[in-house]
Amino acid sequence: MHPAGLPSPRSAFAIGRRVGLLLLLQLAAALTLPFILTQSLVGGSLAFLTGGAAHAATIRAAVLLSFVGATLTVLLGITAFPVLRRHSQAAAIGFVVVCAGSATLDLVQAAHTLSMLAVSQAFVAAGAAEAERYQVVGVIVAAARRAAHTTQLVAIGAWLFVFYGSLLRFRLVPRVLAGIGLLGVVLQFSGVTLMMLLGQRAIGTLAMPLLPIQITVAIWLLVKGFDEHLPPPAGSASGS
Repeated sequence: MHPAGLPSPRSAFAIGRRVGLLLLLQLAAALTLPFILTQSLVGGSLAFLTGGAAHAATIRAAVLLSFVGATLTVLLGITAFPVLRRHSQAAAIGFVVVCAGSATLDLVQAAHTLSMLAVSQAFVAAGAAEAERYQVVGVIVAAARRAAHTTQLVAIGAWLFVFYGSLLRFRLVPRVLAGIGLLGVVLQFSGVTLMMLLGQRAIGTLAMPLLPIQITVAIWLLVKGFDEHLPPPAGSASGS
């Protein structure tokens, strides 16, 4: 370790590799698979009322996986903290905070997913006689989950923006790579998250570049780690 507890270039390299691994694991456990496994809940109330119970095991697996993903998100903030603190303590603390906030909203969204599953199972058990009543309930719980999901996407965008912004600002990876990462986050937010906040139809194609970008950055960090050979940019705060 350097003076004042700051990481040496060697330890920063190791930390960067751990962050790269966490990015890949978190991408699968939090940003990809849970959304794929809960596709039976997407659509109108009648669609999820009939489809949710039929895919109960898959949905529960997605919820359990989201707990793993939330944990990985928090670990990502904690793992990157020593390197970010070398450049800016505020940035390091801020990244941990947005990661923790994102993880919390992941779990809120998971709770709404379980609510939809419970309503679907009750609908199937009740039969046709209660169909109309459960359709009303279905509209309510589906709307609540959509609102939670939208808020979750805002939080995901926040930690991604802080992450790539820190990589760019502190030159922890090649600036071109960090800049492309920021662009991918902006495109995803503009095409999906912002459209959902405005009550408009999401433009899914704008979110597509973020997946290969995230994989590329993760692999780069696995191979190269954080670049700590360059000094912090002039004027940035020091963790000491």
